[in-house]
Amino acid sequence: MLYNYMVTTIQIQDRTLEMLRKVKDETKSASYDEAIKKIILREQNKGSFFGYLGKKTRKEILRGLRDKNDRF
Repeated sequence: MLYNYMVTTIQIQDRTLEMLRKVKDETKSASYDEAIKKIILREQNKGSFFGYLGKKTRKEILRGLRDKNDRF
């Protein structure tokens, strides 16, 4: 797939650059462009409940949801 790249310069504060570098490293992005895209995609998917319950097991999640009296 062939992409047309337009190189551009943006002005950001030093603190923003530090944060972008950190995101780039944490996401193992090959470039700042890739890191920015990942940030945007993450923001767009914020409505998702993926990971909402954390790293709980199924037993932990289901514990306390129902008791014997709730069963049919």
